[in-house]
Amino acid sequence: MASRPAHFIWMLDCSGSMGVNGKIGELNFAIREAIPEMQQAAQSNPAASLLVRAISFASGASWHIQEPTPVDRFTWDDVHTYGATDMGAAFRMAAAALQTPPMPQRALPPVLALVSDGQPTDDWRSGLRAIDDTPWGKRAVRVAVAIGDDADKSMLKEFLGNPELEPLLAKNPRQLAAAIRWMSTAVVKEASAPRIEDTTTTNVSPVVPLTKDENDIW
Repeated sequence: MASRPAHFIWMLDCSGSMGVNGKIGELNFAIREAIPEMQQAAQSNPAASLLVRAISFASGASWHIQEPTPVDRFTWDDVHTYGATDMGAAFRMAAAALQTPPMPQRALPPVLALVSDGQPTDDWRSGLRAIDDTPWGKRAVRVAVAIGDDADKSMLKEFLGNPELEPLLAKNPRQLAAAIRWMSTAVVKEASAPRIEDTTTTNVSPVVPLTKDENDIW
């Protein structure tokens, strides 16, 4: 049986605040280091074909990696900070990618992985509605990481679309690395697992050991 595509989309905050205390560098490092584990997680289910891409957002949003890339060929080029926090623009860009077409009808639920350290500076609610208004947006596995205490955790919780779930909180590099690794492995396994009916939003519970460090820096 032919494998079904499973799309994984990073949505990464590249606002100016991400340049403070090395957060953007730690994010780049965490994603790069998680790629081999992501590849292993995808290999464990040959019925799925994992395709990865990435959106960066700051003053506006853009495709950092626009072409859906097979995970076995996926590499990471660093993102950089460049302004505000236009998260709504990133949501609208993701929503356009979740239309059918370009998304195939026989795909597995996509993964939307959001990482942010601040407050959105544009109309994020209309962007989130745009995601919710797409059939694939409703079915997506949604996960989010709040970096530091200034992240808008209530907004991230709305993005998750499930009142029982909370965004992961990363207050130092070790916690961020653990969160990114979890998103790249457990979430990929959940999204690519065979299921009989793919008609409702799929959300995985973010149960990941984030070490309580005395030297929290974010």
